[in-house]
Amino acid sequence: MSNSGKIWDTREAYQKQRANTWETPGNRGMRLGGQTTPAGSESNTVEFVDIISTGNTADFGDLTQARKKGAGAGGFTRILCLGGQTPTNVNTIDFVNPVATGNFADFGDLINAGQTTNVSHCNNIKTISADGSGDADGVVITHMASQGNSSSFQNRTNIDTQWAVGTGSNTRFLMAGNYPASNQIDSMEIATTGTKFDFGNLTRSGWGIGAVSDTTRSVFFGGYNPSATNVIEFVTTASAGNATDFGDLTSTDFIDAAGSSNSKKGITWGYQTNKIDIFNIATTGNATDFGDTLTSTFYQIMGADNGGGGLPQEGAFPQRPSVNYMPGSGRVFFSGGSPTINTIELVNVNTLGNSSDFGNLTVGRRGQAGYSSLTRGMNAGGLNPSAQNVIDSFEMASQGNAADFGDLTVARLSSGASNQTRGLHMAGGTPTRGNVIDYVTIASAGNATDFGDTTIDVSQGGATASPTRAVRGGGSQPSPYTNVMDYVEIASTGNATDFGDLTNSVNEIAAISSSVRGCWAGGQIAPSDANSNVIEYITIASTGNATDFGDLTVARGGIARGSSSSNIRGLYGEGASSNVIEFITIASAGNATDFGDTLASLSAAAAQGDSHGGLQSS
Repeated sequence: MSNSGKIWDTREAYQKQRANTWETPGNRGMRLGGQTTPAGSESNTVEFVDIISTGNTADFGDLTQARKKGAGAGGFTRILCLGGQTPTNVNTIDFVNPVATGNFADFGDLINAGQTTNVSHCNNIKTISADGSGDADGVVITHMASQGNSSSFQNRTNIDTQWAVGTGSNTRFLMAGNYPASNQIDSMEIATTGTKFDFGNLTRSGWGIGAVSDTTRSVFFGGYNPSATNVIEFVTTASAGNATDFGDLTSTDFIDAAGSSNSKKGITWGYQTNKIDIFNIATTGNATDFGDTLTSTFYQIMGADNGGGGLPQEGAFPQRPSVNYMPGSGRVFFSGGSPTINTIELVNVNTLGNSSDFGNLTVGRRGQAGYSSLTRGMNAGGLNPSAQNVIDSFEMASQGNAADFGDLTVARLSSGASNQTRGLHMAGGTPTRGNVIDYVTIASAGNATDFGDTTIDVSQGGATASPTRAVRGGGSQPSPYTNVMDYVEIASTGNATDFGDLTNSVNEIAAISSSVRGCWAGGQIAPSDANSNVIEYITIASTGNATDFGDLTVARGGIARGSSSSNIRGLYGEGASSNVIEFITIASAGNATDFGDTLASLSAAAAQGDSHGGLQSS
């Protein structure tokens, strides 16, 4: 019998591990369906946010049918919507891939039709949920990997599932509250079909409560008793016991509540309100404002996510370092920027998504040079508020802060390019424009050494490299911007040689490369100073003028400058006080596509990557 679709192909598993896409928790929270008003019609609307950064919801797509009082559950690659009312009871199970927006599709059916009211929880293999019957025996299992109907879970609970709520860890399912008001918490082991056991009590009785979790804690919030409450409370999921006070929501609007979470933070969805609250699950305290939903009129909605406590999280199933991170697997970093900050953020060039926090530079600054080897990221110079000569380095294999590496020969803003051995800082402002090129040997900490001069005095251009050649282009001159490109051979010191011209005279432009092609994007075009969306390219091995490639999704200057690419894909991040990251396929001319967002909106940051064109052999 064929094993197709039942086990991982070894090569596919290895490729996923090497690309850091193996069991990666998500950050997407969803609000599903609901009813427009207490006497209004049901909705099929699905809205989403990325929990890693605050902000308002965006439209995701539609459920297969408009409904309320159902339940949502999520794994890494599937979100389920189970049961509910249309207003008649339904046993429908819908599903969608949470990574890309779009409409839900039919998955199968629950055993019974009816309310499931956010009584659901998923460990990426099984979804445990109310089955819609609303009685004390109504707990079922749905297998996430295979479309089909749910089956009896065998476990039995003393809690009537009507207006209860479900959450838990990778191994344990908790269900709490119900209608009429109850403070009971029940627990079931997901791996077994044994009986339930009494876990403890909430601090108050209620129904319509919301819940989220990380791998350690389950948090309950909002609901009625019999009036609306803003209480947040928590339990340690692995240890039976009563709930403890956590803090308060920002208001009592979170009744008929629902929740979504990633591995660190929980967000709340409420009743006829467009408010979204957020709190850190690991630490007690009051919730704060996250943003707003598109509409304020839905109630009896459902919540779901692809990164909650039931899913394997970072550190929950540790992998060997050689699997968890391999040099050249696609890490890209954005560091520093304006307003002057010292943060370092991380994404993986091979997979779409938002950045995460990595660590800090030794000094916050903007306009600095970024470059890297296979294992080490470099950040040099910049302004804070005067010109800096600091060179920082950080090890890309492990999350942490940068360390002092040495000093530039001249304190300045600069453009950086590198191969595996050498990092170059090309020209730059002190703030007076200069032509200095200096370099470091990336593997050995120390001060920069003079390399030669660029063909012009210039600042705020973009530089990139193949394994043998570094090319710098664009930037600011006193009158006012330039389209000049020049280049050097990285292995031998000496002055730069004219390469050709960009299609526009442009300042604050960014450059990325494969081993063959260099691509410049964005910036401010003379003489209007308007932000540009132009992407243009060169063939690094042969001199000549740049050619049109396509357009960015957003016109902006001050895009992060550095080696933010693989040999296949290039990333352009931030710029013009934006948090947008977009990507191009370097070998094929065309417009950029949305990739995700950085944590903050910045300009004039640096970028580093472990697989850019200067590190490739072909």
